[in-house]
Amino acid sequence: MVTVSAQLDTAELARQVKALYAKVAEQPQADYHFPLGRPLAARLGYPADLLDRIPAEALASFAGVGYALDLVELTPGARVLDLGSGSGTDAFAAALLVGPTGQVTGVDMTDAQLAKAERLRAVAGFDHVRFLSGRLEDLPVPDASFDVVISNGVINLCPDKSRVFREAARVLVPGGRLAIADIVADRALPEAVVCNADLWSACIGGAAPEVDYHAAIEAAGFTIGAVRDVPQYEFLTTQAQNASRKYGVRAATLAAHRP
Repeated sequence: MVTVSAQLDTAELARQVKALYAKVAEQPQADYHFPLGRPLAARLGYPADLLDRIPAEALASFAGVGYALDLVELTPGARVLDLGSGSGTDAFAAALLVGPTGQVTGVDMTDAQLAKAERLRAVAGFDHVRFLSGRLEDLPVPDASFDVVISNGVINLCPDKSRVFREAARVLVPGGRLAIADIVADRALPEAVVCNADLWSACIGGAAPEVDYHAAIEAAGFTIGAVRDVPQYEFLTTQAQNASRKYGVRAATLAAHRP
């Protein structure tokens, strides 16, 4: 199971994550530990014709770590929940795939990301998309209200991943599906890394061992299907690259479903 370090200052972590991803929304051209933008999305496998139909400003702040939408069938009329929707790239992509009869809800805790996503939603006319403020450990949506839950590069930022997966199971209908891209590790990270809020916000410190990550998903009632590594994703800074090499911190995608 994924456990939360007692020494981790979760309030400071939330502050740093919000500050960093507000900057990602407002200054995508700045330097970060991780890559951003449409070139990243294309490298990860997003189809070009899909990217062409997503607002360019959303793509500029795209900070995902993999392409997982192809692991679940997003059919017309489906109801989709995006955990950690950021500036809206995956929410808009899902909206295009489920069509105007479907519904997409994005949840994020960073005000600047929500404001940007909502502005782009209104301008681009995505009337079947909405964005809500909230934490992934306590989703502001009813039980059994979605067919598919997606998330890209965000669950690693949550201290209590087990609770996130329980919440995902709660909001899915029976037979509902989960498609995730995230950062995991080959082995447990030391306390010095886990308790470093800067490395958490950089998608390093919160990387759980993959075996524990999978165990938390299964404990929430899911059955895991396809699992893929994402070698196309690479960290940019020396600090992040060193952690990646030493502890096997890397990107992966997976699909799961609940009974």
